[in-house]
Amino acid sequence: MKMKVRKAIFPAAGLGTRFLPATKAQPKEMLPLVDKPIIQYGVEEALAAGCDQIIIITGRGKSAIEDHFDVSYELEKMLEEKGKTELLAIVRQISDMIHVAYVRQKEALGLGHAVLTARELVGDEPFAVLLADDVIDAKVPCLRQLMNVFEEKQCSVIATQVVEGAAISSYGVLKAKEVAGSGGRLYEVEDLVEKPNREEAPSNLAVIGRYILTPTVFEALSSITPGAGGELQLTDGLRGLLKREKMYAYVYEGRRHDTGDKLGFLKATVEFALKRHDLGGPFREYLKNLKF
Repeated sequence: MKMKVRKAIFPAAGLGTRFLPATKAQPKEMLPLVDKPIIQYGVEEALAAGCDQIIIITGRGKSAIEDHFDVSYELEKMLEEKGKTELLAIVRQISDMIHVAYVRQKEALGLGHAVLTARELVGDEPFAVLLADDVIDAKVPCLRQLMNVFEEKQCSVIATQVVEGAAISSYGVLKAKEVAGSGGRLYEVEDLVEKPNREEAPSNLAVIGRYILTPTVFEALSSITPGAGGELQLTDGLRGLLKREKMYAYVYEGRRHDTGDKLGFLKATVEFALKRHDLGGPFREYLKNLKF
């Protein structure tokens, strides 16, 4: 019987220091893109891809995430009494959306450690990992694209995109060979290098925050040693996984917004607002009339 992906992990224990002071008292995952928090875009993508169980890795000061996906009785009662049925439906849709489990990462010991904390909840089945900072606008959800590959290959698949020039040094980078007949979309991974110098990068294929992993990755993560800052790097775990089984990378179709970066966040806000049927027209006119 072929394996299917039902569970999606969202590591959300980071401190969000790049957005201080806005993130001093609220999680960066709760910063709004127009009128929806960043993490909700990822959760909706996971649901649209077929996942029915969401696991969020939280830490100190992240209770707002749990509150957001929980029932808000007082708010719902107030909206109902005032006859604001559309807003009530939106609020209820959030809490009815998913089954969520939370795992506390007591120390910020890296992305690999965050994934490892979910081991008991995941069990012996494949799972997805989504980094909420990467908001991907695509006709077919990015995670669904990866699942299509997984369902055929039955081994780990990671999302990748072509990054040219010096920017490649900000990413994990793949050494990979193209799968014949894939039209430059699918690659078999041979190695991964974390943030190499431009001259030493094995390719222009950067690792993006979407992964489908087999449970064997937990064995790999458990056997690696902490790197800089005492952190367990997911890249090191993936390299260990490669020694045990095959791994593929897929050049997804869609537009990625790096909302973990201030400029990326601003660009995403503008683009998502322009696509809204209720805001796009007036906002476009406003932008046209700005004097620079």
